[in-house]
Amino acid sequence: MKWLLLLGLVALSECIIHKVPLVRKKSLRRNLSEHGLLKDFLKKHNRNPARKYFPQAEAPTLIDEQPLENYLDMEYFGTIGIGTPAQDFTVIFDTGSSNLWVPSVYCSSLACTNHNRFNPQDSSTYQSTSGTLSITYGTGSMTGILGYDTVKCEHHLGSPTQVGGISDTNQIFGLSETEPGSFLYYAPFDGILGLAYPSISSSGATPVFDNIWNQGLVSQDLFSVYLSADDQSGSVVIFGGIDSSYYTGSLNWVPVSVEGYWQISVDSITMNGEAIACAEGCQAIVDTGTSLLTGPTSPIANIQSDIGASENSDGEMVVSCSAVSSLPDIVFTINGVQYPVPPSAYILQSQGSCISGFEGMDVPTESGELWILGDVFIRQYFTVFDRANNQVGLAPVA
Repeated sequence: MKWLLLLGLVALSECIIHKVPLVRKKSLRRNLSEHGLLKDFLKKHNRNPARKYFPQAEAPTLIDEQPLENYLDMEYFGTIGIGTPAQDFTVIFDTGSSNLWVPSVYCSSLACTNHNRFNPQDSSTYQSTSGTLSITYGTGSMTGILGYDTVKCEHHLGSPTQVGGISDTNQIFGLSETEPGSFLYYAPFDGILGLAYPSISSSGATPVFDNIWNQGLVSQDLFSVYLSADDQSGSVVIFGGIDSSYYTGSLNWVPVSVEGYWQISVDSITMNGEAIACAEGCQAIVDTGTSLLTGPTSPIANIQSDIGASENSDGEMVVSCSAVSSLPDIVFTINGVQYPVPPSAYILQSQGSCISGFEGMDVPTESGELWILGDVFIRQYFTVFDRANNQVGLAPVA
């Protein structure tokens, strides 16, 4: 029920909170730029790292709060452990996919050579299967085998002796055998932890959050996300709870329209009070695994023109930094509530350039044009992904 979801965390000291330390690495954008690959990467619509749309007494509240890292507006990721003893991996917590996979010692691809690789022989709790996994993203692919092991989200609470965290036992996950292409080689993460619905999980693998909920490791069948702005730390995904300190006002709830991705209905998209897209309604996916705000190529081209964006030598759409302060808000109206995205949010500043946070991508669906509300949007709005009630909660970040 809604009132249960609005309880938040009144006294964090009385709750079980689990955080994973932040990891800082050079950005994917910088890696590609230094190797002269950024322009080709962007031309192939490979801007985003995980785009995949083609193919009784009061008991302590059980919550797992997982810190993420804002990585120069490219990705947010955290660290998990797999196996016994735990082998650490940096993963994207991705609400736009449903599988967990990491590189393995069986992988001979170049992309695996500079990332952590899981070794089943070093884990006393690993269980092999005969199953296989194949996933194609917009920016790469992987094939591998399926196995079971314990997935741990651990953190230190000020002292090396104070360690807590979720221990997700018998979790099915992918062990990559091939990761072709250059994208995953330069990626500053090892694997991906999908947080979408089981219906889109490859090979029918049970997603991590479903397994956590089924084992009774969290109190509420939901998780929430706060993404920090700029280079600030403090980004978190909270399994099993809502922390009201991350947002202002009240959460507004939006029904999930299709239980696959976290898909919702959008009423309209306006600028200066005029509809610039989605005038008769459209569908959108709330996706932590996509960096930008994407939409059909035609309306996105119009938006780029309206904000004065033009393509630079690297294939990025840029605007004059001096003009940013005079640009208008772009307003997404969702379930009757307006969610303005200001120019300070949709213009990304990097290495002295001001880059548009919009990108065109045509994703065909039965319901028409599809938009993807990626990190550019989520940084503005604390987001609750409520599996119990199949709804998304949104509130301005604090």
